[in-house]
Amino acid sequence: MKAPTSKTQDNLASTLLAAALALPMMQAAHAESAPDKGLISLKLLDYKDSQPGEDRVKVQASALKIMAPLSDEWSVGATYVTDSISGASPAFHSYGLVKLRDFRRALDAEVTRYFAHHTLTLGASASSESDYISRGISLQGSQFSEDKNTTWTAGLGFANDTVSASTGRVKAQNKQVTDALLGLTQVMSMNDIVQVNVSLAHAKGYLSDPYKAFDKRPDERNSYTLLTRWNHHFDGTGGSARVSYRYFGDSWKIRSHTFNLEYTQPFGKGWSVTPLVRFYSQSAASFYVDAQPDIYPFAPNPPDGAQNYSEDQRVSAYGARTVGIKLAKQINEDWQVDVKFEQYQQRASYRLFGSGSPGLLPFDAKTIQLGLSRQF
Repeated sequence: MKAPTSKTQDNLASTLLAAALALPMMQAAHAESAPDKGLISLKLLDYKDSQPGEDRVKVQASALKIMAPLSDEWSVGATYVTDSISGASPAFHSYGLVKLRDFRRALDAEVTRYFAHHTLTLGASASSESDYISRGISLQGSQFSEDKNTTWTAGLGFANDTVSASTGRVKAQNKQVTDALLGLTQVMSMNDIVQVNVSLAHAKGYLSDPYKAFDKRPDERNSYTLLTRWNHHFDGTGGSARVSYRYFGDSWKIRSHTFNLEYTQPFGKGWSVTPLVRFYSQSAASFYVDAQPDIYPFAPNPPDGAQNYSEDQRVSAYGARTVGIKLAKQINEDWQVDVKFEQYQQRASYRLFGSGSPGLLPFDAKTIQLGLSRQF
């Protein structure tokens, strides 16, 4: 578990890059001893989003990850990430585009101690950009059953962030996030492994977006997440399917559902193909103010007497669909290269379990990711 480290943690590009760097569930479930080999990997990501007639945010990101065993009982790891962000973002709803440009550097580091039936990982993180500084620490432990088929996991994280705005509107506001995780991973058979994680988070301090024209959010937020994953290997094809469902809820009344399905099919000479689909749906925050397309500029004034309000599209009610494909080549025992493409579509009408927020323009995004890794 890692503490939240960035103002853009809900940004799609950052989410995709973080997912690319995450350890596969199968590997994590068998990490009861230090790995035999180290790993170094480089990911390059190009992200662009748009709405009808307008390009919005562009992100070019790189991530260098290194993991090395020190002995049979210790390993260390570190990830260095850079994000170059440019383009334009709406001041309210999906209108009033305002130009932006920023650059972020982030470093995560961790050290793991392996015992006979459990592990303990201590992590630290820091990131910096012109208007946002984050520092975090985390501690996670895992306990294995005697037969190594069951793993219990528990973790704690804390982040202390400083929020400013290049406009001078907000200077050095504080934000703190504390989160906790409990998890269970169970090997069900030679072909199946399942995982259930429950996490809780408490945020307090300045939680508004200083770049939105009308954005005054509560200064506290409690959230909870349930994540379930199932990996299945098919003997007949040699392929593996990964299915996951994530439920999220918070004290702002946002409820979201994420369904994810991937299938990896290996071919000869080290080639493999992984198509994927993802569905997302969320309800609006209790203080979200709907757009009113019959008037311009879409009611950018908060309701009379409202203590909290937001016209940020990201806390509206909407649904999203993602399709993608990854092509990988195992060059030899140590080297692997891969390329991944994803296309994302966000619409109010795509929302499941209710209606979406009216008056928002369609939102699309495309991501291309290149990866190179080597064992040593």
